[in-house]
Amino acid sequence: MRFTLRLNIVNHHDINILAFHYDHYTNFMINIYSDSNQTALQVLLQSAINLDNTIIITGDFNIRDSNWDCLAYHHSIHTNDLLTIADSLGLELSPSLNLGPTRFTDNPHDSNSVLDLVFLLSDNLGFGKHILHPKI
Repeated sequence: MRFTLRLNIVNHHDINILAFHYDHYTNFMINIYSDSNQTALQVLLQSAINLDNTIIITGDFNIRDSNWDCLAYHHSIHTNDLLTIADSLGLELSPSLNLGPTRFTDNPHDSNSVLDLVFLLSDNLGFGKHILHPKI
């Protein structure tokens, strides 16, 4: 296998696209950090990338939403953008084996939250079998 960081596809400091090559096949892994303005998601939406062989998108999306966080009682306006990106690549939200917060706050007025997510192909053998290590 040969790995390549693909800055030519999307060159943004909060988006890493890693290609790995095996024989004549190329697959992609995408890691994202999305700031509070959801800049990385907007860059991905606007770039209209076509990476049909993306096998995973993971990262800290900074989106609190009741779809994946039982302590969030609302639907974020940014969730639709994230799900649109994942769906365009044929990926689905993969539930973690360790349900619960991935970020713990020091502020007693804020609640802990689920911000780190993994999107995979639903037929991936690892679908729903990963563990997210919380940021403490």
